[in-house]
Amino acid sequence: MGRLKGICISEKRGTEKHEVREAMVKMDWGIEGDAHGGKWHRQISLLSDEKIQEFRAKGAEVAYGAFGENLIVEGFDFRMLPVGTRFHIGDVVLEMTQIGKECHSHCQIYKRMGDCIMPREGVFAEVVTGGHIKIGDEVVMEQVKSDRPFSAAVITLSDKGSVGEREDKSGPMIVEMLKDAGYDIKETILLPDEQKKLEKELIRLADQRQLNVIFTTGGTGFSERDRTPEATVNVCDRMANGIAEAIRNYSMTITKRAMFSRAVSGIRKKTLIINLPGSPKAVQEALEFLLPELGHGLGILRGTEGECARK
Repeated sequence: MGRLKGICISEKRGTEKHEVREAMVKMDWGIEGDAHGGKWHRQISLLSDEKIQEFRAKGAEVAYGAFGENLIVEGFDFRMLPVGTRFHIGDVVLEMTQIGKECHSHCQIYKRMGDCIMPREGVFAEVVTGGHIKIGDEVVMEQVKSDRPFSAAVITLSDKGSVGEREDKSGPMIVEMLKDAGYDIKETILLPDEQKKLEKELIRLADQRQLNVIFTTGGTGFSERDRTPEATVNVCDRMANGIAEAIRNYSMTITKRAMFSRAVSGIRKKTLIINLPGSPKAVQEALEFLLPELGHGLGILRGTEGECARK
């Protein structure tokens, strides 16, 4: 159990947050009066009071809110908790959605101290249930339930699609088929065929959002700009190419041109990354083949299923 040590808000983005004694928390939005609320996965930011005190011990004079955090909580090392962990503050329920964040421009604290703890120690949450909170409230953690739907993200790679010159049909098809299969779609992203941008998103979704599976579509052919397999290999800890090989073998029964696919599959930490073809027809065929069996593999990776042979 923890305790709420501080509540901070800012009326405008890009400005330092200031402390308030109490606040209303709005469901699926955030803290009323805070500019960072909205229909997204980073509605409220949390930071451990112990981490702030450690930073102060280095000689930094920082007030609550200086790191951009909404809630300062004593008693938890947020960095060590999995995404999906829930926190109860009175009637309010928050669900952790992301660990850490990218620092786009160094804040004043970083410029003064050469360090800022928010990018690595801060976490973000969505508001499941709204209500009233005040400084001193107890914070109770609820452990993640292992039987939740698998979380997923879909990334489309297309130079023309990313600038609006071509409609993305494959990405929405993947989303629709995954939803029909019971998956929880957390993000959909449309990127140009640029390896570094894809690597950056794969790392973020796997490390900070801790998704169960990421599907990519496009960029697996022979074109010079097709770099999806290279990006996937670069970020994975282990490869799982049985998936890509099985999809390719199945597709070969439909069209011999499937031999030109360079798609791969791999694992980064607890996240499975699967390259799919770029065409809607090929995507549909691949998922119809893959989805009936995929849950078993994801269950093993998540730790909710055993590696037993099919009877």
